[in-house]
Amino acid sequence: MEELAVAVGRRHAVELSERLGHAARYYERDRYREALAGARAVLEHAPESLAARELAGLSCYRLGRWRDAIRFLYPIWVKTGEADQVPVLMDCRRALKQPRQVEALFEELRRSSPGADLLAEARLVLAGTYADRGDLGRAIEVLVQAGAARAMRRPAERHIRQWYALGDLYERSGDIPRARELFRRLVTHAPDLADVPARLEELGGSKLRAPRPAKRRQST
Repeated sequence: MEELAVAVGRRHAVELSERLGHAARYYERDRYREALAGARAVLEHAPESLAARELAGLSCYRLGRWRDAIRFLYPIWVKTGEADQVPVLMDCRRALKQPRQVEALFEELRRSSPGADLLAEARLVLAGTYADRGDLGRAIEVLVQAGAARAMRRPAERHIRQWYALGDLYERSGDIPRARELFRRLVTHAPDLADVPARLEELGGSKLRAPRPAKRRQST
């Protein structure tokens, strides 16, 4: 609201803020074309609105319009230093088959000392980029060197996602024992994720059974 008020004055900012809110709700309901149209309508009056620019960029990303997504999102990072959408930018470059740009973006992000979740997301994109080129060994190395293979009792969502990606890479590279071990972990910690139980069975594992109740000891 405040950035819109600066751009167009408080009187018109209320109307634009409502438009942007409607566009954001379209996005939340996966109606990306309507979200993009709404964000663009706001940008026509307030071209410097970072919120509208971000919404437009993310809508383009969801629509597979990679170049437009980059055009909207990259200036936000340059202007503010906020790196939240860098993994999205990397994925756009990956879709455009521009691996060097993916690597460059990752290095820029890494030097900015991002949070653990953001860096993990970027690593997944980088690993996927190497895998796209058939370099499964390097893709695996990216994740393993970052500790993605470590077991833990209470994994966060980023750990779950890394285990899945790494398990898939191990399977594709022919390392079935390591792939099986990771999918066993996933069955334990995230059994409802995607096709995890089926993948484990295909790898020669077995679904984990619920533990049997302990027998009561008879009193003497």
